[in-house]
Formats: sequence, structure tokens, C-alpha cells
Amino acid sequence: MKILGLSAYYHDSAAALIDDGRIVAAAQEERFTRKKHDAGFPTNAIAYCLGEAAARLGDIDRIVFYDKPLLKFERLLETYLANVPRGFRSFLMSMPVWLKDKLYLKATLRREFAALGSVDERRLPPLLFAEHHQSHAASAFFPSPFERAGVLCLDGVGEWATTSVWLGEEHRLHPRWQIDFPHSLGLLYSAFTYYTGFRVNSGEYKLMGLAPYGEPRYVDAIRDHLIDLKDDGTFRLDMSYFDYATGLRMTNAKFDALFGAPPRHPDTSPTQRDMDIARSIQVVTEETVLRLARTVRRELDVEHLCLAGGVALNCVANGRVLRESGYRDLWIQPAAGDAGGAVGAALAAYYEYAGRERRPSLPDAMRGAYLGPAYTTSEVRAALDRLGAPHESNEGDALIERVAALLADGKVVGWFQGRMEFGPRALGGRSILGDPRSPAMQSVLNLKIKYRESFRPFAPAVKAEAVGDWFDLDRASPYMLLVAPVGERHRLLVDDSGLTGLARLKRQRSKLPAITHVDHSARVQTVHADTNPRFHALIEAFERRTGCPVLINTSFNVRGEPIVCTPEDAYRCFMGTEMDALAIENVLVLKDAQPSALRARYPKQDFAPD
Repeated sequence: MKILGLSAYYHDSAAALIDDGRIVAAAQEERFTRKKHDAGFPTNAIAYCLGEAAARLGDIDRIVFYDKPLLKFERLLETYLANVPRGFRSFLMSMPVWLKDKLYLKATLRREFAALGSVDERRLPPLLFAEHHQSHAASAFFPSPFERAGVLCLDGVGEWATTSVWLGEEHRLHPRWQIDFPHSLGLLYSAFTYYTGFRVNSGEYKLMGLAPYGEPRYVDAIRDHLIDLKDDGTFRLDMSYFDYATGLRMTNAKFDALFGAPPRHPDTSPTQRDMDIARSIQVVTEETVLRLARTVRRELDVEHLCLAGGVALNCVANGRVLRESGYRDLWIQPAAGDAGGAVGAALAAYYEYAGRERRPSLPDAMRGAYLGPAYTTSEVRAALDRLGAPHESNEGDALIERVAALLADGKVVGWFQGRMEFGPRALGGRSILGDPRSPAMQSVLNLKIKYRESFRPFAPAVKAEAVGDWFDLDRASPYMLLVAPVGERHRLLVDDSGLTGLARLKRQRSKLPAITHVDHSARVQTVHADTNPRFHALIEAFERRTGCPVLINTSFNVRGEPIVCTPEDAYRCFMGTEMDALAIENVLVLKDAQPSALRARYPKQDFAPD
């Protein structure tokens, strides 16, 4: 049975195809259109998924959309009616979109699919709709390795739910309870994302990265005024401080008065106050997630927990849940945001609607999240030849050894190997790599290659067998969704006296300064020989030269750009930055070997701020 899952029309449109329960392909539309968080109908992602499965639209048994637009519309109407006359302007702006397209989404989808497949609408596969949090829960539980688990979904909002708890057993998900809009932990975090000058639905991870530079001075203000947090983790927000339910902004003048200033303008640099606010909301978020996780364990009597929804990308909170909530193990959907809803919707239809048997597999069913397009070496050579780019071939292990030598020599390398990752993290398929031992590498990567804020930390990719030797972590973290401290024996004594905020970046805090945050934490990715043998072999080769089984791994893109998808994307990004080398399959491209005339064709690209 072939099922196509779809998420679209909000942000991060995506498609996923499963065949008899096996995830064959999944991709976000932004990777093909080069529009960050593209919300349009995912024509390219669907075409890719069908191609990967060697299927036509007529071969698909079901198409499943990841939420129910009529329930969303009901929530919008009830919210506006409950707040009249507040929100009238927002109501006038949103209704034409709903009345023109979203309310008739089934017809829109059928029209789009008919055009895509060049078939009569009457010959299309049946179209089903899952609920938004059902799709999240299915994306978290069904690919997990667990027979039975609690499932906690946390995001901004779906139809009504913002927080939902499920019990996953065999091929079923049993809903237990939920917290409804407007009381939303995801929107609370997004409100602070907006207030500290970052873009909502994009800058939340920046707020998380900024938090360790601050002090939790505003925790009491948040707890006393904004959120009524109960012992069991359930909560209510005081909506008099927020505008997101009916207005065009996240926060309002009362919120500004509570923190003593208007929101930071995005063109200004974060101040110590912004850092303190970031730290404070991070503390409140972690405490809320931790209490909820403990409640789920107690109420459902489960040893395992699955997480999904945008809040599940808060890897600092995930690390605390792992260490402090008493579960034997966690599993977090790597595409925890709305893109992952495409996978969840398809799996929900297969297991719950069709009632098919589920057999959990180890380590999980996501196949390392390497579910996107791949290119052969011949295709890469042909693409580079068309671009006129000088390159060299390195067969077998030769490329691994060559790249390891470049990295050990302090070079920055674009690494494009195998299938593209599904989800927001680059995991060694479309990555930029560097030497974590270099004290200068964080600054070089942020300012000369990624063109992004200097405060943002980089993640370590560590050989799975060595994770416990370098980090306080005793298990796999293949999707870079757990934060753990750098191991005690690798830390350095630091005197921070007199330093605040970003000035603390000047101190080297471990033997791996480029991946060690100011609080000695790191967002760890374990690299496994069974899911990514080539990346694993590269780290081993680097270790043989340096004694260090860790590399910096950051996504292959620049600020505001989607992660690269094709060899042409990779070459364009490589030439527009100060990367030293580019390794695509068995082909190596060296910056020094590129003709100056060719370099002039690829100036630094400008993308919309993220």
C-alpha cells in the first residue's frame, strides 16, 4: 500500500511517501524552490517522492493531508467572536484568504494533484485528512523503536490543540488530553522570539542559542504575570499581554510595560537585557516541558517518551527531559515541526485508518532522516562540467583521506554526500564541516561563511562509539536533538570575572572551543556507521590524524537560504562564501583551483533575513 502524506499552506510544506509502512522518501518544498519555509503546494517535493518510489500518481492508494482546515476555520471564527471588537482588522485580512482558498482546500488539493499528474480529478486516489496533532503524534510514535510509549506534542497551534498527550501502543495512538488555543507554550516562546527581535517560526532556535549568555532575571515576571504553571505542567496564559489571538503582532503594550521597553528592532544587536529575557523564557519553557513529561510518565505508566511539534526542536529542554524526568529513553521526530506532519499523516493512515500491523525496528524507521534526493558521481561531474568548474576525482577512500587532511589543516569543507536530510538539521548529507579544536573556527564560520550572528554556537558530530568519551551523554543522539555538557576532562578552567554577554565568547572553554557554548553545553549529533558510513569514515580518518573523533557540523547554506539540494546549489553556495573545498560524492572542488573569471560570477548571495 502506497500512501502520500502532505503538509502545506502554513509553513514548511513537505511531502512524504510510504510503501507498506516503510518510509521511502520525504522532502521539504523549500529545498527545490529555494524559498525558505516555502508554504506553497509542494509540487516539487511530491514529484521527487513519486520518482524515488518509481511510482505515478495512479499507483498511490491514499493521499493524506496533515490537518483539518474546517476545524481551523472554526477556531478562527470562535476566537474572533469571543473577542469582538478586538481583532476586527485581523479578521478582515484573514477572511478573504480562507473564503477564497483554505475553506475549499479539498477542491484546491484535487485541482493541484490533477494538474501535477495530468489526470482527471475523478481518477485521483482518495483524499483523507488527519488532525494536526494526530499527524505530529504519528510522526513521533510510529517510526520510533518503542512498542509502547507516551507521546507528547507541543507546538504553536494546530486546529485547536497546542499541547496533546497520547498513548502509543502497537499500531494505535490513544488520545488522552490536550490544552487548547490560545494557551500555547509554542506561541509563548514565539512571543519572546518576536520581542527579542527575531522572526517568528524561524528565529526560535536563535533565542535558544542566545539564552546561555543571559541571567534568568525575568523568570518571576514571566511566572507571576504571563503563565499560570501548575505542578503537573498544565498552564494557562494571561492573554491580556498577547495580541496573537486576534491581532497582527505577538505581544502588546502591556507586555512591553512588563519588561520596560518595546521589542528589539531586528537591525540592532541583542543587548544584555535581551539575553536575560532569552534565558528567562528558556528556563520557564524547560520547567514546563519537564513537568509535562513527568506527568505523562506517571499517568500513562510508560518507560518511553516520544516527542514532536515545534517545541520538540528545543534540544536544551529535551536534554533536561532525558536527564531528569525518569524515562528509560526518548525518541524525538527529527522533522518535529510541520514538515514532519507529512510523514505522520501518511503513517496514521497506514496504521490507524488501514489497521496494518506495526513492527518497531532498531534504531528507528527514519533511516537516519536521509530521505531526500541523491546524485551519482557521474551526475555531479556532468553538473560541474556544465558550470565550467575545475574539479578532481578521488575514488574509494581517497576522497575521505583527502578531506580529513584538509580539515586537520584548518580548512572549511562543504560536504555533499548521499541522500539529503529531511527536517531542519544537516546530519552529514548536506553539511559544512570544520575542525572543532580551532579557537578561531566559530568566528570564521559565522562571519565569513554562514554570514550569521556571532553568538550562535555550532554543533559537534561525534563518532557514536566515542560520544561518552567527549560528552556527558550515554546514548545515541543521531538527529542533533539533545544538548549535553562537554565532558569534564575536556573542559578548561575559565575566569569569566568582569565579562558579560557576548564578551564571554572570548574565553576558550574546552579542548573543542568551536562547539562548546558559554555554559559548556553542546548540541550533540552521534554519527553511526550503519546509517551514514561515509560520514562516519570521514570522522574516523580525522581522528587518525588528530586524535579527535569530533567535527563541526553545520548546515550547508548561508543565512536565510534553505539547505542546498543539488550539486548546482552546492557549487553556488561554495563559490559565494569563503569555504576552502567542496566534496560532492567522489569529486573534490578546491577554491584555489577555480578561475578568477568564474569566481566573479558567484558573488555573495543575499537572502531575506531569517
